[in-house]
Amino acid sequence: MTFETNQDQDPHANDAAPYAGGDPYADYRTGDFPFTELVDLADRRLGAGVVAANDEFFAERENLLVRERAVFDPERFGHKGKIMDGWETRRRRGADAENVFPAPEDHDWAIVRLGAPGVVRGIVVDTAHFRGNYPQRVSVQATAVEGSPSPEELLDAKWEELVPPTPVRGHAANGFTVTAERRWTHVRVCQHPDGGIARLRVHGEVVPDPEWLELLGTLDLISVLNGGSYEDASDRFYSSPTQIILPGTSRKMDDGWENRRRRVRGTNDWVRFRLAAQGAVRAVEIDTAYLKGNSAGWIALQGCNGDPSGGAEWFEIIPRTKLQPDTLHRFKPAAQAVVTHVRLDAFPDGGVARMRLHGALTEQGAADLRARFTALGG
Repeated sequence: MTFETNQDQDPHANDAAPYAGGDPYADYRTGDFPFTELVDLADRRLGAGVVAANDEFFAERENLLVRERAVFDPERFGHKGKIMDGWETRRRRGADAENVFPAPEDHDWAIVRLGAPGVVRGIVVDTAHFRGNYPQRVSVQATAVEGSPSPEELLDAKWEELVPPTPVRGHAANGFTVTAERRWTHVRVCQHPDGGIARLRVHGEVVPDPEWLELLGTLDLISVLNGGSYEDASDRFYSSPTQIILPGTSRKMDDGWENRRRRVRGTNDWVRFRLAAQGAVRAVEIDTAYLKGNSAGWIALQGCNGDPSGGAEWFEIIPRTKLQPDTLHRFKPAAQAVVTHVRLDAFPDGGVARMRLHGALTEQGAADLRARFTALGG
């Protein structure tokens, strides 16, 4: 967290000022959370969902995973009260007239199925627009249950604490670094004792099930769902390069990687990715969907087998090739490429919506992935 407070002395220390008109995000509070560069394991585009909640009286639990930032309409009310873009529970009460406040252990909860199981590195609990009705504290637990468990099965699972009950600020992005080296499939976010949360983001590293990948045989070696990850890029001005390796097709212009206009001659933009493990690439797809006047002019693809920072040499997979805007391009490399990393170069700049590397894990790659899966509790 980026702040400290003693709420026992001032329980309203973390309130935001009431909305006074104008831009509702003008006084929104946030911080620098380096882990947000990692993929959001709770992204609905990966298959995530909010499978259960004990209460969603004012606002439904599904809002937690909406990709866009929360919207605030000061004039929007319903028969239950103010309509909020988030998950909001009713006010908890005590047991009787002599004990009107909820008990210290009382809390509300929502269970989220991660779209891609993996190691959690950081969590953002966003209380945007919940200025005085946010939870006093939040906590987050995680569990690993394979398959498609029901909410009842998840409630009986063994949960481990990732974030202990911790004060949060209203109308703010509250970030938590996580250090547990385990592979998780579900998280449970708790509000102590009640309140509202606008959005939940669970950033980390995907760890796919090696048995499933072996059953698939041919797969997209760079897909986020199969453990591919973005490592570095020359430019992230408009959008994250991670979007290039998301499943599905791009839905609009910003659902991909787009960089600034490059003005220095003799230079170009690039992005580097790491496969989950060593794989053999047999076919490549580069898609510029919705990028009509701003797609990359030309691309080239290089690969290396080993850690590039440790001296592994890069070699050519696809030579410099002209791209068409708003078009799916398919390439057959001159030879099967065995790689652990790839680098996509855009000349001189421009956007790419999606990239697919079709192939299979090598024997060494499969063995390495099984070893990591086992080490992380899989």
